[in-house]
Amino acid sequence: MPQIFHRSSNAISRASIIITLVVVSGALWAFAELQRSPYFSWRGVAREQPVPFSHQHHVSGLGIDCRYCHTSVETSSFAGIPPTKTCMNCHAQIWTNAALLEPVRESFRSGKSLEWTRVNAVPDFVYFDHSIHINKGVGCKSCHGPVDKMPLMYAENTLQMEFCLNCHREPEKELRPRESVFDMTYQQPSSSKPVTVNGQKFTDQIALGTFLKKEYRLRGERDITSCNTCHR
Repeated sequence: MPQIFHRSSNAISRASIIITLVVVSGALWAFAELQRSPYFSWRGVAREQPVPFSHQHHVSGLGIDCRYCHTSVETSSFAGIPPTKTCMNCHAQIWTNAALLEPVRESFRSGKSLEWTRVNAVPDFVYFDHSIHINKGVGCKSCHGPVDKMPLMYAENTLQMEFCLNCHREPEKELRPRESVFDMTYQQPSSSKPVTVNGQKFTDQIALGTFLKKEYRLRGERDITSCNTCHR
């Protein structure tokens, strides 16, 4: 019986399988990298806003606490975008004729809210509650980055599932005393700068975080990494 396939068919078959696997793996890798990139996540990119609001000036320069503008962050899932009246509490007295603040004055006169562009956001199918993170000792900086050094606001982290799970698996790396949650200058404990909580002095972040996990009654890793914790 004559040979049906050429003797090179086995080599061609093996090569085609290897090439297919390489192409598929490369495509999956490229998609994963694209998803993490600024093109998709806007990470590190300052978004255009109706007014060039500077957190650096207001937070670091003037020392305004996060909660003055984001009033609901401790009690609700949403941090809250300040109404124009909050801006005008100061700007009715200072910079009253600044051209760049005309949209704020017009909003106050007309009663029409400014349409800010969201910088940090999670998809609609993800449940996120600011208040539980605040009350468990997660600092603003852990997710939003050094806001006090941002002339224009940008996303420091992707806030994608990978980012959230990394923290939920090892929350002790990020926990801090509740009274320091809104302190943008807070530094994790070290031998040169210990942190004292309830009379105990800590010089190591893991030791402090492990203590705060018990003190603030964090749920176990299995619970906070469960699918239905965030996808309800």
